[in-house]
Amino acid sequence: MQDSDLLLIADIGGTKTDVLVVSATAGVARPLARARLKSAEYPDLKTLLGEFLTTAGVAVRRACLAVAGPVINGRAHLTNLPWEVDGAALCAQLAFTSVDVLNDLAAIAHAIPVLQATDVKILNEGHAPDAATKAVIAPGTGLGEAFLVWDGERYRPQPSEGGHADFAPPTAALAGLIPYLRHRYDHVSYELVCSGIGIPRLYEYFRDQDSAREDPRFAAALAASADHTPLILDAALRAGTPCPICHAVVEAFLTILAAEAGNLALKVFALGGIYIAGGIPPRLLPLLDERRFVDAFCAKGRFSQLLARIPVQVVINPDATLMGTATYGWERMQGDLEGPHTGPNARPAP
Repeated sequence: MQDSDLLLIADIGGTKTDVLVVSATAGVARPLARARLKSAEYPDLKTLLGEFLTTAGVAVRRACLAVAGPVINGRAHLTNLPWEVDGAALCAQLAFTSVDVLNDLAAIAHAIPVLQATDVKILNEGHAPDAATKAVIAPGTGLGEAFLVWDGERYRPQPSEGGHADFAPPTAALAGLIPYLRHRYDHVSYELVCSGIGIPRLYEYFRDQDSAREDPRFAAALAASADHTPLILDAALRAGTPCPICHAVVEAFLTILAAEAGNLALKVFALGGIYIAGGIPPRLLPLLDERRFVDAFCAKGRFSQLLARIPVQVVINPDATLMGTATYGWERMQGDLEGPHTGPNARPAP
């Protein structure tokens, strides 16, 4: 297989980075090489990719990278990791002929048109008009949002940083989150409470309302752990005796996620569907009450009936971001094989 048939793709997040070498024929399902690496263990992306390529022993000259942060002219500063990703610099440093950089939520959006029925779980069937806008909301380490618009021939993904918009409590029971968090943070965004970095803050809020409810053994486990989120989710999902505070955290998280998904649907008029992606929602499916989630999604006053018509689905394929990254990368290669390009703004995508 020639170098020109291969593509390096990566999903670069604040917690982990997935890196693959794929061919156009085998795709993401059968990569030539694959690794999941802890992002914080590397000083920069060049070091991480260089180590992966050396270990993989595969010659590849083109790359497409999905990053958790805004992308401008092929460059990005990751939101929850102190890295700068520069497509042009990586070309020079690692001998690539081209490196495309796109926002990770735009990457998931590129996957939406190619998802199969087995890749999603339907929460609300809805009734989507032809060619209507679609939107994606994805809580992982942070909270990402994106949308897709029909241009007459195909869907065009558009990135967003809507996860950093001002948080508004969706219920009276959660109204206390605003004064609680404003004592500690200048800006209370949706990401601050609806993401992997937000779940510990929700736990602290519910714990501080009644500290006697906290299990001392669980408190000790949290104190000994650098990452509280997995412990909180595991304790909420524990069969038989779930942690009461952790269970309250998950219920609040899902209510906030549903409400913000409804906000996103209204903002971009996403009658074509809302896709709930990211690493956290699939884990929480055992605790997700579909009716309650859809009710929170639709709770928009006079527009409730409109939102009830919107399909809502959870993306359960863990490789959705990589699928979209590969889709975008192959399209770029097919549209511009004669010369290098370093990012999605370098030339118009086909």
